[in-house]
Amino acid sequence: MRHQLTPLLWRSGLTVALVCGIGLLPWLSRTDPALTVLKARSAERDPTPEVLADIRDRLDLDDGPWRLLGHWAGGLWRGDAGRSWISGAEVTPAVLQALGVSLLLMAVALAVAAVTAGLVCARTLYRQGRRGRAGGGSAVLAALPEFLTASVLATVVGVQLGWLPALGWYGPRWTVLPALALGLPAGAVLGRLLDDLLPGAFAESWARAAAARGLPRRIIARQAVRRCVPALLPNTGLFVVGLTGGSVAVEQIFDIPGLGRTTLQAALAQDLPVLQAGTLALVLLAAAATGASRLAARLLIGPALRDGALPSLHRPTPPARAIQPFLHGAVLLAVVALGLPRDPLALNTRERLRSPSWAHPFGTDALGRDVLARVAHGALDTLLLALAISAVALLAGVLLGLLPRLSGPLVDTVNAVPPVLGALLVTAVAGGGPVTPALAVSLVAWAPLATHTSALLRQERAALHVTATRGLGAGRWYVLRHELLPAVLPPVTRHALLRLPGIALALASLAFLGLGAQPPSPEWGLLLAENQPYAERAPWAVLAPAAVLALLGALAVSAAGGVRRRPRHRTVEAPVERPARVRELVGAE
Repeated sequence: MRHQLTPLLWRSGLTVALVCGIGLLPWLSRTDPALTVLKARSAERDPTPEVLADIRDRLDLDDGPWRLLGHWAGGLWRGDAGRSWISGAEVTPAVLQALGVSLLLMAVALAVAAVTAGLVCARTLYRQGRRGRAGGGSAVLAALPEFLTASVLATVVGVQLGWLPALGWYGPRWTVLPALALGLPAGAVLGRLLDDLLPGAFAESWARAAAARGLPRRIIARQAVRRCVPALLPNTGLFVVGLTGGSVAVEQIFDIPGLGRTTLQAALAQDLPVLQAGTLALVLLAAAATGASRLAARLLIGPALRDGALPSLHRPTPPARAIQPFLHGAVLLAVVALGLPRDPLALNTRERLRSPSWAHPFGTDALGRDVLARVAHGALDTLLLALAISAVALLAGVLLGLLPRLSGPLVDTVNAVPPVLGALLVTAVAGGGPVTPALAVSLVAWAPLATHTSALLRQERAALHVTATRGLGAGRWYVLRHELLPAVLPPVTRHALLRLPGIALALASLAFLGLGAQPPSPEWGLLLAENQPYAERAPWAVLAPAAVLALLGALAVSAAGGVRRRPRHRTVEAPVERPARVRELVGAE
């Protein structure tokens, strides 16, 4: 009972702290909430002292943030989240309607992600676990920005071809394009993680025995997928919340009245009742998704997890020797090296939107600036910053993953905060500037890695070799150092490498929404945002930074394939030395 009550109290405390932080947002940012509300209601109206005083009186802003928070929280017991400061409408129906829209979009996006993940690991399933070359298609999908994919789908499929509607939310046909924009990158990441686990499942004794008895390959493949899915369910729960509240850019492009867009608009306008209710809905959704994923994992694994009779999926394998990482890295370095000598800020209006040529290999943008120069100079900031954040996220994820009772509730709360809202909170506390997106992404980047570490440790602790090592009397630290960490660190490191393009995309998304770097900075997200209006006239201005992001994804995927648990070559010991070896093992801590 105590073990169940502590996480509940921990989650409740974090939720209260998050909601209180949002309620203090105007006062932390030292902005007048009455002025912000006036601009959101009518940007043309003059902010006279009389008008601002009337707004403060109507919204009870002079009572201070704590009384406002107490009044808002008191109404939650009755299902009343107050009224919007902007429209005056009741908050609860509006948030529930937006949540329903986002849940429907999330369900369709998850279906797209499941199909995409199946296609990514189809070759491994067909070959029954024998590793082939890492597919570059999944790397490109994982590295494509969601907002860029959404823009291309809306422009080409929706407007030019007219196959599907590109704007609005009026029926099932309107869900297809945004679900594709959200589901393809998520499915690529999940597919790579599943493809990483499948060889270990096919190498287990049950799979070899089933193949020897002549069972159909499809049955063995289906059971192998079932064997690997529990390790991915926690990350799937994170994707559920991310697709619901983090799809702000996609909802903006397709004009979808979802929870992410509603939360963003409330955050920009400092409409605190709507913002607090939307964040609380995301936190509750995160807790429900986490609980459902853990229950499903226990049902799929069965009593083996409890009895310590679970085979390990992470067997020692020699690292793959491939030339792809060197080729991808060489191309990326060549692009940076060719563009660095060029001036990324040089304007030439007579060269506006020029197509690629010898003088401008990537063409020019709407101001006549060389796109190659801007991509190369932006790479220094984007790549170095993404690498630093990935390293910090990997370290924090592993350390917090070792403490699941501490990190579990923290992951639920952190994952419920969209990066856009995190950027706004960071801006309120630390101020704006180029550091804001880095801090915002760092606050959430460790959560998937901590969840992955906890899930793998939970299964690895139930492995037969760990049970045997404990039976010999080995202590906790010996088991952690010699058995658990060598099995868990390689897959989590590969996961961190797969997340590297996603971190670069998160930085780019914040810049795309105007919350990161500002002009004339050559940051990649800002390049995409600046050149998107000219995508039809000058597609090279958008495709160049998108292609470099895809190249970064291919480099991360191919490099991740080389991070493997190396086999430990043991020498056969003489019988007289074996008792001493056992005593050494038993006494080690």
